[in-house]
Amino acid sequence: MSATTVPIGAPGCTVPVRNLEESVKIDHLKQSLDAVFSQYGTILEIVAKKNLKAKGQAFVVFDSVQSAENAIREVQAFPLFGKPMVLAFAKTRSDATVKREAGEESREFEAHKRRRLAEKERKQAALALELARLPTASTADNKPKKTAAGLKSTAPAAAPQIPDEYLPPNTTLFLRDLPDDTEAETLNGLFGRFEAFKEVRMVPGRKGIAFVEFDTLDGAISAKEGMGGMLLGENVVKVTYQRQ
Repeated sequence: MSATTVPIGAPGCTVPVRNLEESVKIDHLKQSLDAVFSQYGTILEIVAKKNLKAKGQAFVVFDSVQSAENAIREVQAFPLFGKPMVLAFAKTRSDATVKREAGEESREFEAHKRRRLAEKERKQAALALELARLPTASTADNKPKKTAAGLKSTAPAAAPQIPDEYLPPNTTLFLRDLPDDTEAETLNGLFGRFEAFKEVRMVPGRKGIAFVEFDTLDGAISAKEGMGGMLLGENVVKVTYQRQ
């Protein structure tokens, strides 16, 4: 492995590895990465996933910045399964790094997880919106609809709608599938334990739904993560962000 210039970036303990062979099974890939990178320092974890978006890449998390720097310098462009690896410093710290530095029960680690979750949900929302904008089979021919009199319809095209589960984070949660007899007091007790809880708002004349409002985005994210899919009576409650 020949020495190369360390890529410019904010040094950290996480090394993203790209241009990996996508046909290699995840377990075999992790073992191979461990064999290559472990000689440069203690590895806390190796993250590699098989979903389409994550194919061809992995993340190697070291216990020190120096180990990460050494690995990038020495392993850059080293061929693995016939393809040269592309390495750089990660833009953000990994869960393992923050947990090690701040402690698993620390506020910093909890805040880090909430920020990561919020960013993940924002990206999911953006992707869902892009997919919703794609033409479907029924609209692919782009033929204008006509009225009975043969005139073109002037009705505006329906705007693409993001699925509830991919809505971007905000400070208000929307609860669905609540038991019909659910009272605000019950929801106050369930959600009041989360940071920055503000109030529960029932909807007059409507059963099975409610809104829970928080003063901060972090509070709403924590509550959604902690209460999503909770069982209330015999109902599995769906918790999403309010559609805005």
